Amino acid sequence: MTSSILGEGLTLVLGGARSGKSRYAEGLAEASGLAPVYIATAQDFGTDGEMAARIAHHKDRRGPNWRSIEAPFELGAAILHEAAPGRVVVVDCLTLWLTNLMLAERDVADEAARFAALFETPPAGPVLLISNEVGLGIVPDNRMAREFRDHAGLLHQSLGTLAARVVFVAAGLPLLLKG
Repeated sequence: MTSSILGEGLTLVLGGARSGKSRYAEGLAEASGLAPVYIATAQDFGTDGEMAARIAHHKDRRGPNWRSIEAPFELGAAILHEAAPGRVVVVDCLTLWLTNLMLAERDVADEAARFAALFETPPAGPVLLISNEVGLGIVPDNRMAREFRDHAGLLHQSLGTLAARVVFVAAGLPLLLKG
């Protein structure tokens, strides 16, 4: 049984850094009563302890009931494999996934378009996509940052159109934009 708050299909959860969007999405998943699956896009390159600490914090907060999958590049395939009746999939986060694609010099526009196309048909189980809203600040002063902002904004627009629900989180408080 799916929580009426979560519903079926795709939910896009947007917000700024440290806005509470991950905690909000995880709370929806836990309240659904479904088996929670967490798909992480973050990579720990071992250059410093900061990213390792962030990853450990997220894992500790979720607890042992969550199954975790790492998908820094093949995110669509991971979602298709994990989305199923009786499960809820939480993806954290799309902007890290875009960063991974950009740093690997992949065709970000093509991969983002193919990713969004996956959701033209509702997934087999509820999917929550978490992403940072990066278009609310000043125009970045360098090309790569502007391209990143543009890729994120276009992906959010595509997914927002396809999603059953879109939620913006600020200061830990959800604002329902769609659904």
